[in-house]
Amino acid sequence: MAGHSHWAGIKHKKEITDHKRAKVFSKLLAAISAAAKADPDPNFNPRLRTAIMTAKELAVPQDNINRAITRAKESGENIEELVFEAYGPGGAAILIGAISDNKNRTVQEIKLILKEHNGKWAETGSVRWAFEPVAKGSDEWKAKFPVAISDEEKEALSVLVEALEENENVQNVSTNVEYGKENRA
Repeated sequence: MAGHSHWAGIKHKKEITDHKRAKVFSKLLAAISAAAKADPDPNFNPRLRTAIMTAKELAVPQDNINRAITRAKESGENIEELVFEAYGPGGAAILIGAISDNKNRTVQEIKLILKEHNGKWAETGSVRWAFEPVAKGSDEWKAKFPVAISDEEKEALSVLVEALEENENVQNVSTNVEYGKENRA
């Protein structure tokens, strides 16, 4: 029974867990770097303070947090916060928040994901009107006018959103589709 050891199974599971954890850490540290560009002191930068608290809740090491802040304030690294607009299956409006050091590469990656999953790139301003920030200064959005789409379109939209969230630069994805009102009498 070569290759069927207990350790091999643990090693495989640990690799998967570590990969997922590294992806989350990467996104959190990018958010910290972007927030630290304005002011590297969390006492005077509520957005940075919130990003640091979120990272600590998810067990990001303090050294990594400090390096992300230092990188933002010392290096001339061009970290940009981007918001992309798109339409998904069933005409669902989609806002995609991203943080990137290379805007052109990120735009092309997002366009490719949209193309592969029956989404359409939208011009700036054509989708954002249908959303409002969750809180003042927040980079998360909620729909002003939720729309209903078929279950089949919801499934296709779910696959698209999952593919977008897999991109290392994408921080959050918001749609204007209402969920949870099916099967109510």
